[in-house]
Formats: sequence, structure tokens, C-alpha cells
Amino acid sequence: MRVAICEDSTLFREGLARLLQEAGFQVVTSVDNAESLLEQVAATRPDVALLDIRLPPTHTDEGLRAAETLRLRHPEVGVLVLSQYVRVSYAVELLGGRNEGVGYLLKDRVSDLAEFAAAIRRVGTGGSALDPVVIEQLVSRHRQPDDPLIQLTERERDVLRLMAEGRTNMAIAARLVIAERTVEKHCTSIFAKLGLEAGPHDHRRVLAVLRYLNA
Repeated sequence: MRVAICEDSTLFREGLARLLQEAGFQVVTSVDNAESLLEQVAATRPDVALLDIRLPPTHTDEGLRAAETLRLRHPEVGVLVLSQYVRVSYAVELLGGRNEGVGYLLKDRVSDLAEFAAAIRRVGTGGSALDPVVIEQLVSRHRQPDDPLIQLTERERDVLRLMAEGRTNMAIAARLVIAERTVEKHCTSIFAKLGLEAGPHDHRRVLAVLRYLNA
């Protein structure tokens, strides 16, 4: 899988490139600003673009704006943004409209190379990868008394969080140490309570849940 990196910290950028190469990825470009990233993505057409949310010159939301531009100009390229901070508003904005091939992770996740590599591959193949901390805040936002999320049991909330991270039923079962059939039952109950139809493919199910969480 071919990856483009945009990160203004030289140490982090070079370290990230090295880790990804060791994990079997091909780093096609590595730049330190959003403008260069947009140019390089157009020239190299990577499978996934990794970029920090805060980039020069103002270090506010240049990365987020670049991510939105990439998704508009190159919808076939997965976009995975990295941040030191949890901003639910950023996640909602990033996911708005189209949730295929997108991710939002905290930089701390890079330390777990296997998990990080798996997230990149999910995004590169049209899936989603949201940081568990972001999911927790999305799920735990203040809800109205008639919000269907309030009806979910604690176990159903656990399953929902893992679904929104992009996990399959098998992966959810392994994480929660329960049978896959039990996960399926929880999913059926979640969809019923949220008024969502389960699609024939797992990623459609995740997108439906993400759209609901962003409402």
C-alpha cells in the first residue's frame, strides 16, 4: 500500500516514514506542509494520505482543510488525520457527507504499530478508523431524553464503539471475549433501537452508525 505523509515535525515525520516502511508500506512522499501534500498527492496518487491536523503557517486547522480538499479532489485516496488533541468537532467535520476511506487517530496510537498499520489499511481500502477516545466522546455527548442512544445497554455501547472504529464482528468478539454470535445479536439490537438497517457489508454498517453518531 502506497502512503503519503504530511507532518511538520521532522523527527516525527522521519520516524513515521521509517516505521511504515518496516511495516511493509511504500512511502511515496513525505512533506511538511499542506500545499506540498496536495501537489504530491496529485502527482503520486497514493492509497492513503497521513497528515497532521495542525500544520504551518498558523498551526490551527490547515491539515483538516487539506484533508477536506483531498477528499473532494481525490475521492479514491484514503485520508487519515493524526492529532495530539481530541476535537469532536474536527471528527464530525471530517466525516461529514462521506465516511468511506477516512480516519482520525491520536498520535499516541502510532506507538502500537500493528494497530496503526491495520488502521491505515482499513482507510486505504475504503473503511474507517476512528480513535477510541473520539468514539467515546461522540457516544457520550449530551443527549436529549428521547435520544435512542440512551436505550442502549452498557454492552451494546461497547459494541457500538468498536463498530464505529471499523471493527468486524469477529474482531469485536475477540476484543470483548464473547462469541461472534453474541456480537451479531447485540448488533441486531443496536440497529433496532437506533432505527438503522443493517447493510449486507460490514463497512456500510459502520458508516450508518457513524452518520448516526454525527447527527
